Amino acid sequence: MVNEEQIKEGLEAILVPVVKRSVVALNLVRDVTISDSKVSITLASTGLVAGDQDWIKDKVIKATSALSGISQAEVAFIEAKPTELNDIRNIIAVMSGKGGVGKSLVASLAAVALKRQGYEVGILDADITGPSIPKMFGINTRPGGNETGMLPVLSRSGIEVMSINLLLPGEDEAVIWRGPLIGRAITQFWEDVLWGKLDYLIVDLPPGTADAPLTVLQTLPISGIIIVFTPQDLTAMVVRKAVNMARRMDKSILGVVENMSYLYVPEIDKKIELFGKSRGEEMAQAAGAPLLGQIPIDPELARLCDEGNIERYDADMIARIGESLLREAAVAERTEAEL
Repeated sequence: MVNEEQIKEGLEAILVPVVKRSVVALNLVRDVTISDSKVSITLASTGLVAGDQDWIKDKVIKATSALSGISQAEVAFIEAKPTELNDIRNIIAVMSGKGGVGKSLVASLAAVALKRQGYEVGILDADITGPSIPKMFGINTRPGGNETGMLPVLSRSGIEVMSINLLLPGEDEAVIWRGPLIGRAITQFWEDVLWGKLDYLIVDLPPGTADAPLTVLQTLPISGIIIVFTPQDLTAMVVRKAVNMARRMDKSILGVVENMSYLYVPEIDKKIELFGKSRGEEMAQAAGAPLLGQIPIDPELARLCDEGNIERYDADMIARIGESLLREAAVAERTEAEL
């Protein structure tokens, strides 16, 4: 006799149009009832236009009917809010006290590193006035959805992405909004987007410690924070601002990442510290958290970001950041469970 788990396994191959994730991965399967040789499946209609619902219904019936011992399959749709369906294990915010230090780069590389480890990953681009995530991933597809929810766009390697730039008429369009509107947009990206089942959601925060970062830290159940900095003297002050904000919001700091740490010149096999001596260990002590990694100034990385091919960047540094992040996230998760 077929069971619920076997039926769900059969539905893994049915991909939702636009987002290209399965109905199971998006957590649309709400109920499976088996009675003798008959199966009734209830799906959430969240984010699905009428044509997609009909297509998915047909595919689900065919996939289920093909299972041994099933003589009849029927599908019904119910309405559900994205927040009722989203099942996200870890939400990690990437922040800094100032702009231009590479938060979006670190957020993107962290997502790539985690995806390469086999995890389901998404990126919420909360930098409403300066979004750059879609550009680095080469994404220009408009998100799908309906009045019940939006569907994120999938990158080439399977990372879910949602950004204001994907909703604008053109990527050069300026977002000239005051704080309350920006905060509302961030909240909508959390409440109105169907992320489905994810192991990690990386949130790329705008710079500073004002309205937008505050909205994220107050609204989203953040698991931990990564703080990004560069080697300049000014960094110490702005990092401490970010650290103080995280602590006042009672959020765990998973670690710090130093960007533009050095330039490696292979011809002479030497690392040149263009912006001064590394402050990695100093900033780690200031944050009371480990140094997750140091990102060099790499012309190849810059080129791939400009081309929208950041997922093709291959360096040992990415794997190290991913491993360090996984380790610290696991520690934070255990600590939270013990409280």
